[in-house]
Amino acid sequence: MLKTHKIEQQKIIECAEDSANIFIYINPTDAEKRLLIDTLQIDEHTLNSALDPDELPRLEFEPNHHAIIFNRPKNYTGQAKLLFKVASTGVFLFVNKLIIVQTEDSPLFEGKHFLKISSFNDLVLKIIYRSIFHFLEHLKVINMISDDLEKKVNHAMDNGHLIHLFTLGKSLVYYVNAIHSNGMLIEKLKHNAHKIGFTADEMEFLDDTLIENNQCARQAEIYSNILASLMDARASIVSNNLNVLMKTLNLITIGIMVPTLVVSAFSMNVKIPLSGHPHAFYGILGLALCSVVLLVINWKRKKW
Repeated sequence: MLKTHKIEQQKIIECAEDSANIFIYINPTDAEKRLLIDTLQIDEHTLNSALDPDELPRLEFEPNHHAIIFNRPKNYTGQAKLLFKVASTGVFLFVNKLIIVQTEDSPLFEGKHFLKISSFNDLVLKIIYRSIFHFLEHLKVINMISDDLEKKVNHAMDNGHLIHLFTLGKSLVYYVNAIHSNGMLIEKLKHNAHKIGFTADEMEFLDDTLIENNQCARQAEIYSNILASLMDARASIVSNNLNVLMKTLNLITIGIMVPTLVVSAFSMNVKIPLSGHPHAFYGILGLALCSVVLLVINWKRKKW
């Protein structure tokens, strides 16, 4: 799918393809890939890397354009079962146009930073900056889900909630790696600023982007370390809850067996004491009740 935009009066607006200078290819077809490779001379390997979620962010200089690949959070769906994944986005910066390639449709130009766009270079930096805040938004959601699961684990008897926590921990590992990789890309952009043609204002914005990315990386690491370090403790809580339940069931079973033993002794089909007594029935119930009372007193004394 192709979406076309252009920069007009420092704003990004949708337009027809013939007047556009920003082209967004979403999961491009084979025909669109051949167009990008043959007509625009985009390297085929680099193009495929932009669609590969496992590809590391990088910066490459081609004869007629600059290729930038960075990571961003993949759109989350309920079918993911609390697994947050990472996707790659390719940005190909030409002199008179900007090509963006991604695997899924996601908003690229949201936020106050896109209200004023001075150049393609400025737009590229703000797209990368937006991906950082996208990571932060997902980290907040992961933290909220983690807190909710922790409360449920305290009363859980099975491993269901614990498995969800393991999945969140796996997601955080992906995010930490992706954010650090983006940081290396931003560093490389900074080192090649003169070659790319960044202005003084864009360099200042690039420094801010690097700072925000480092803060995002630290936050992701903190969430990941906390989740990983307490995972064994939470597993022990689930095991302890099950042990407490089994103990309670055993105590209930013993409590039922004691009066049952008393009643069973007097219900045998043999001659027993009190068999002719008119109040034998109530006496037997009294003995059964006394056995329960003695058992409860013994429980409390031994603190079972």
